Amino acid sequence: MASPGLSGWGFLLLSCIAGSVVQSDPTYETFYFDQKIDHFGFFEDSTYRQRYLVSDTHWRKPGGPILFYTGNEADITVFCSNTGFMWDIAEELGAMLVFAEHRYYGESMPFGNLSYSDPKYLNYLTSEQALADFAILIRFLKGSSESKDSPVIAIGGSYGGLLAAWLRMKYPHVVVGALAASAPIWQFEDSVPCNLYYQALTNIFKKSGPGCAESITKSWSAINRMFQTNDGIRWLSGAFHLCSPLKCQDDAAAFKYWLSETWVNLAMVNYPYPANFLEPLPAWPIKEVCKNLKNPNPDDKELLQNLFLAINVYYNYTGNTPCLNTSQNVAGFLVNNGWKYQACTEMVIPFCSDGVTDMFEPQMWNFETFSDNCYKKWGIRPRPTWITSMYGGKNIMAASNIIFSNGELDPWLVGGVKQSLSDSLVAILITDGAHHLDLRSNNAYDPRSVIEARALEVAYMKKWIKEHSQQVNRI
Repeated sequence: MASPGLSGWGFLLLSCIAGSVVQSDPTYETFYFDQKIDHFGFFEDSTYRQRYLVSDTHWRKPGGPILFYTGNEADITVFCSNTGFMWDIAEELGAMLVFAEHRYYGESMPFGNLSYSDPKYLNYLTSEQALADFAILIRFLKGSSESKDSPVIAIGGSYGGLLAAWLRMKYPHVVVGALAASAPIWQFEDSVPCNLYYQALTNIFKKSGPGCAESITKSWSAINRMFQTNDGIRWLSGAFHLCSPLKCQDDAAAFKYWLSETWVNLAMVNYPYPANFLEPLPAWPIKEVCKNLKNPNPDDKELLQNLFLAINVYYNYTGNTPCLNTSQNVAGFLVNNGWKYQACTEMVIPFCSDGVTDMFEPQMWNFETFSDNCYKKWGIRPRPTWITSMYGGKNIMAASNIIFSNGELDPWLVGGVKQSLSDSLVAILITDGAHHLDLRSNNAYDPRSVIEARALEVAYMKKWIKEHSQQVNRI
C-alpha cells in the first residue's frame, strides 16, 4: 500500500506489497483475459487485456482449490515473486495459484499508452472496477469441468488485502473466503483519528533504541536552521552525499518529505532477517538505524551527520551507492502515477501529525487543500466518504469467512481489524510482525508469532475448502 505523506498520501508503496522472495524463481504461465473497460455502464463497450499468472504444479484436479491473489498497485510479477506464503502452502492444499494484475498497472492498461495521458482515460481506475475484473476472471477460470467445483480463496496484502476482503464482501458467491493481510479497512473517513498512524510509527522507533525517535524529532528543527543560510544548504548537500545538491530554501519541504518517507518505509520492511524487498536491508533494520541515533542532544551538524548514517542503512546498506537521490521514489518499483490518482479519488485517508505524540513536524489534515492539489494535478475532486459508503466502514458484520491479519510492528495496524468480530470474521495479531510478514516465505528466523499465524490461516482455509466440498456434494 502506498505510504502516507504528511499532507495526505505520498507515493511508494508500501501499501505496499507482499514479502520475501521465494527460495527459487516461481514457475508460472502468463495469460491474458479480455475484460470490459467499464463493468457498470453500457456505452463504453470496449475491452482491454488483463494479465494474470497461473501455477498449477500442485493443483489436485478436478475440484482442487484456487488461491487467487488480488493484485494491487504494481506489476503483478512483483507480487508473484514476493508472496512466498502462497507458494509454500500450494502443495499442502493441492491448490492452483493465480495472480491477477490490477487494471492500470503492469501490462494491464485499458487504453494502452494513452491510459495515463488524460483524466478521461483514468476514469475507470477504481477499486470497484478492479473487483469486477477479479470476479469475472474467476468465473472464466471456473468454466472448465476440472475447475467448476473449485473453491476460490482470495489473498492479498496491504491494498491487495483491502481488495481481498472487499471481494469476499461484494462477491461471496465467487470466493469462499479471504485472507486480508495488513489491510487497514478502517483507516478511511473518520473511523480512526488521523494522528494514530504517525503515533504508531513513532512508537516502533522508540522501542527500537533509546534516543532514536527523539533524535528524529529534533532533526526537523536542525534541518530548518541549516536551510536559513546558503552555507547551511551547501553543508547539508555534502553531509548527505546528495546526487543533486540542494539549491535554496524552497528545497527544504521536498528534502524533509524524502526523509519522512524513509522512516515510513523502514517501518513496513522491519523484518527479522535480511531482505531485499524495497532495498537491500539487514535484519531488524530499524534497530540498525537507531544505533546511529542514540544521542538526541548534540549540535545540529553532529545530529544531522548521525541522521545521514541512519538513512544510509536504508539507501546504501551494501555500500555500493555513490550518492543519494532525493527525487527518487522511496519504493521505486511503482513506475506510474496510478496510486496517486486513486488517492485523489476514492482512496482518501486522512493523516495528521502533531510533533508531540509523534516524531514528525506538526501538520493538520486539511481536506480542502488536499482536494485542491488533486484538482490541480488531475482535474478531479476526491470523494472522502465513498469507500465507507461502498464497503460499509466498520459495519461489516454481514460478511463472513475473512481473516484480518496484522503485525503489531506495522503502523497500518491502527486502521486494521484487531479483534475478531465473529466466528468467521477473524483477527490475527502477529506480535513481531511488520507489514504483512505472514505473506512472506517461511524463514528460519521467523518469530513464533508469524509461524503460528500462518498455521492458523491455513487451518481456516482448510475449513472453508471442506465446507465448500460438503456444499457441492449436497447439490
